[in-house]
Amino acid sequence: MSDLSDLAIPGPPSVDYVERVNRAIDHVTRHLSGPLQLDKVARVACFSPYHFHRVFRSVMGETLQGFVARLRLERAVFLMARAKQLRLTDIALECGFASSSDFSRSFKARYGVPPRSFDVAAHTRDGRARLMADREDGHRLARLPAGHNPDGFQVRMLELAARRVAYLRVARPYEGDHVLAAYARLMAWARERGLADGQWLGYQWDSPDVVPPERCRHDVGLVVPEGTTVGDGVSMVRLPPMTVAEVAIAGSLDLETRAIDWLYGTWLPRSGHLPAHQPMFEAWDGEPFAHGTSEFHLRLHLAVSRG
Repeated sequence: MSDLSDLAIPGPPSVDYVERVNRAIDHVTRHLSGPLQLDKVARVACFSPYHFHRVFRSVMGETLQGFVARLRLERAVFLMARAKQLRLTDIALECGFASSSDFSRSFKARYGVPPRSFDVAAHTRDGRARLMADREDGHRLARLPAGHNPDGFQVRMLELAARRVAYLRVARPYEGDHVLAAYARLMAWARERGLADGQWLGYQWDSPDVVPPERCRHDVGLVVPEGTTVGDGVSMVRLPPMTVAEVAIAGSLDLETRAIDWLYGTWLPRSGHLPAHQPMFEAWDGEPFAHGTSEFHLRLHLAVSRG
């Protein structure tokens, strides 16, 4: 294993994140009138869909969903100014809105007034083409954002062998104490079998940035020896061998959030690695939440592959 920080990456990265993100942007601008599912856009950019939304947000400063919504509305304003023969319903469908009511709702949320009350001339009175949504290159990424590391995060590269993980899946993880209750239940199961000193994991299959919170799924898990049997509602999964970028955290949830943003926005695009088709794991130091719910002692594990 080796240590690697954003200041110690030798030479230029072997993966051009700017070029890949621009593939996604080009696809979006060319297909604004149709459905734009995250999985399809991620495939166009050759990223794992598990991680693409975080990569995109980190380098673009907005989510893919927000980017698509903004471009659709900008194109609608462009058409309202340049194609006055079109009805608002036609413009709504041309810009990828499911209906005129959906268009009107989104328009008012962004501009403060419904489209029929919008002062198009005020947005074009200076005579310049400020509406760039119809230009394929108008929103392309020119360069990676500057990398910063004020928290002094360090990455250690690890090679992890295949593991068997006993787990409980948590529905609606952002509501109440669902995650804490699942850990308590799995802890009781592990203690009965003398397994509670193993490596505890937490990992999320869905991001609330993309999936409605009530549909997000989170697993609480424990690495267990071969031959361990499960029951009582506990499931088992075999994780394959993987290379992970590890960042140690000892602090608040806000610190963990900053570490995740730094991994995706600064370290990963300059590392020569691509995120692998695995969720990001929380590998707890000792028992989960041993220091309460305001201070976390864990290591973030981002599975990666060489570009």
